[in-house]
Formats: sequence, structure tokens, C-alpha cells
Amino acid sequence: MKVIVDTCVWSLALRRNTVENNPYIEELKSLIEEIRVQMIGPIRQELLSGIKSKQQFDTLKLHLEPFEDIELEAKDYELAAEYFNAARNKGIQGSNTDFLICAISSRRKISILTTDKDFTNFQAIFPISLHVPRD
Repeated sequence: MKVIVDTCVWSLALRRNTVENNPYIEELKSLIEEIRVQMIGPIRQELLSGIKSKQQFDTLKLHLEPFEDIELEAKDYELAAEYFNAARNKGIQGSNTDFLICAISSRRKISILTTDKDFTNFQAIFPISLHVPRD
């Protein structure tokens, strides 16, 4: 089964001062080896945004190239907006990208690897699947 890897996990793995044996980084490595990682454009954009040097930007862009973006449809964005509204009605906050990830997970039956605790709240109201690091 494919897995959407959230920006926070990628960021954790790409930092120079990462903690060794982090289960999320190890899981990302395994998913890459198993060719199970799914990318979406908004996550790619978040990862590439805010990089100060052109050289670092180009290097990261090159490292992300092998991961093709899932082609998004209007239905993905519409469901993301529905999820945003439903969450807000329950007092739950999230970003547009978070709700888009939830919509894609729900519609396409793809699990999500994330360290973002907001997704636990989302899982209580949306039919999403969270992927947890394997031991």
C-alpha cells in the first residue's frame, strides 16, 4: 500500500542535526526502498519553500524528482474544503494542505505518515488511515 509522507517527516529526515534511529526517518527510508512513497504538489512546495540558497534548493529539488506527484482532481479539493468546514464546526484547526492530505487519503485509500498530532484529531472525524513506523 502507498503512503503519503507529510512535510514534517521529510523535514525531519532532511535536517543536518537529526536524531539517529528516529523511527519516522527509518520508516521513510524503508518506504522509499519499497517504492511506496507518494508525493503531492503542495508537500513538494512546502519542502522547497524558504530555502535560502539556490544551491540547496536545486539539490533538494533533485532529490525529490524521483517521487512523482499524485495527479489531483477537483474532487480532492472539494472534499478537502468539506473536511475544513467539518473540522472547523467541531473546533478543530488545520492547514489547507492538511485537509487536502486527508481528502486524498480518504478518497484513494492511501495512508499518511506524519508526526503532526493534528492528524489524530482528524482521524476521529474523517475516514483516514495513519501509517505508523514499524518496529
